[in-house]
This record gives sequence, C-alpha cells and structure tokens, in this order.
Amino acid sequence: MGKAVGPCAAGDGVRHLSEPSPSRRAALAVDALRHGWPLAIEGAPLLQPVETAFSDVSGEAMLVSASRAATLKLANQREAAVPRQPVLMRGAEVFDLPAALAVADPALDLQSPLKGPFKALELGWEEQARAALELARIAGILPAFLVAPEGSGEAACLKASDVEAFSDPSRLRIATRAKLPVAAAEGARIVAFRSPDDTREHVALVIGKEDSSSPPLVRLHSECLTGDILGSLKCDCGPQLDAALQAMAEEAEKGGWGVLLYMRQEGRGIGLVNKLRAYRLQDQGFDTVDANTRLGLPDEARDFPTAARMLDLLGVKEIRLMTNNPAKVDALEATGVSVAERVPHSLPDNPHNARYLATKRDRAGHILP
Repeated sequence: MGKAVGPCAAGDGVRHLSEPSPSRRAALAVDALRHGWPLAIEGAPLLQPVETAFSDVSGEAMLVSASRAATLKLANQREAAVPRQPVLMRGAEVFDLPAALAVADPALDLQSPLKGPFKALELGWEEQARAALELARIAGILPAFLVAPEGSGEAACLKASDVEAFSDPSRLRIATRAKLPVAAAEGARIVAFRSPDDTREHVALVIGKEDSSSPPLVRLHSECLTGDILGSLKCDCGPQLDAALQAMAEEAEKGGWGVLLYMRQEGRGIGLVNKLRAYRLQDQGFDTVDANTRLGLPDEARDFPTAARMLDLLGVKEIRLMTNNPAKVDALEATGVSVAERVPHSLPDNPHNARYLATKRDRAGHILP
C-alpha cells in the first residue's frame, strides 16, 4: 500500500546532506523520528512516526510490530508473534492521529478497547519495514507508523541497509580517560567511548591494576535511571551496581582487577520512556516480558557487540563475568569475548521486585536462588 519512495533527490521534499554516509543517514533518521518527521526509506512508502507526529496527519494503513498486532487480535495474524516482525494493517476507517495513537500505545487499551476490525495486508517491503521498527526502538519511541500519510512534513531519506551501518561497533573509539575516585575504590579510572553518529556515550570504570595476564572481574551494567539514581525498588539494578563495584574493589585488594561497563541502553535497549510505559503495563498486571511485547518491543535489545568492542579497546580478551544470565555469557562469547568464568551476582529481593526477579528466572533463564 502506498507508492514506494525512490532514490531521494534535491527538490523532492526530503532533508539532505551532501553525500552523507550510511551511518550518518541513519543518525539523521533517528533524529527525524524524535522530531516527528517521516522516513523516506528507499523502496517503501513514506512512513510517519505516530507518537511524535506534530501535524494533522492521517493514513489508510499502519505499520506495527507483530506482537502489538497480536494484542489487537488482528485478522490473518500468524500465531507465533515475533516482536520485531513488521505487520502492515488496515482498519475499517482511515486512521487519524488519535486513532493511530490508540493503536500504537497499549497504555490506552483500557480507555479505548474497541479499535477494529483490522486486516493484515501483504507487505512487499519487509526489509524497509524492519528497518523502520528498529529505528523507532533506537529513537525510544513507539514502533508504529502511518503508511503513505496525508499531511506529513518533509522526510528524512535513507536506505534500509543504513541501520546496520549505524549499529556497527567497529566505529566506537575511546574519547578520553581520567582518574575517578569512587566510594568503592578511590583509585578507579574512567574511560569514555564514543561513536561518530551515535549520541549514546558509554563508559568503563577500571578498578585495580590492569594485568593482561589475569582476566578481570567484569560487570556489564545497562543504564537504569530509576534504579541506579532514584533508588527504585521495582528492579535490582542499583544494588547490583553497588555490589559489583564492591566486589571489584575486593578483587583489587587481592591483587586482581575489575572492569564495569556502563552501557547507555536504558530498559534493556528500549529507552527510558518506553521502559516507564512498560512499568505502567506492569501496574495493570503484566509481567516484564509481556509488558515489553505488548508495546511491540523486544524483551532483550541490549547491544552486546558494543560491549565486546569496549573490552577490545581496553585490551581485554578474557573475562570473569558477573551475571546470573547464561544468555549474556553466550552473547558475549558469540562476539569473540572469552568468558573464563560466570560469577554469580544474586541479591535479596523485596516485595516490589520479587515478581520481576521471578520473571527473569522463569522466562529469561536467569540462575537465581
């Protein structure tokens, strides 16, 4: 549905830079989504992000993820919904912006429970659709688009393959280093990493004397504003961070060393706002996995290749990994990191996070007491 966009050219109503690289085009697309501009992905119709749309747009069709389509009881939907699988759908009437938002945001399901009937349409540009959903995740917005919308503004131009270039970990570089005394270890050093087109800046905290002959104790910790900074009791992130730093300090006292990788990938890669949307769904009774999939987002979207690249830039080839998640071990080893030992990292639960930890154990395979 909708006319496919061809190669973007000057005067076509599309934002341009002179000969931008694939990674730069993807970066511009992420920025466009945050500002509410549509995407012109070569070979697909124009795609208008629903959440950030700022004008009176409408369209006959929408692009959503399969898991969101399944919660809408979409006709012709496959039984095994996959969060990143795109679905093209049409409603009984044209989608104006309020109707599109009601389809996109599951938090509105209780307010507007009757949305259909919907019908799944044949999707002849699946690669472009997957790229759009992935860009929405990176931008931290709901993965939902109006297709070939009426009333949209200028578009950002890119190719579906540009998303892969944007996510290429080999572009990551060390930006700077400094001493950073912390409560757990006054002799700690911090290393900042930056990629040319990605605004997310990751850091590593090194505790103890670096020794290439001895594998360091490593904790891969994804940013958690609510847990790390605000002391949220809904998760165990803050206590895990503190305990990891303390364990590394104790390792340093025995002559070893440790590395904390602090990754800017809030909510296991879905972003802060979408994580809080998942919290709202948890308040309605859904567990953490189901809350993410109802949003049309993956339960696991963390960037393990970038973590591996950070270790490589630090000269670390073999590690002792602090984790309760065997899948994290497998993910790092798949990127070439040698995990000599999985070091358990369990902490007591509390009444607010007991179900969260049980879900990690029962549905994500974490090894917990």
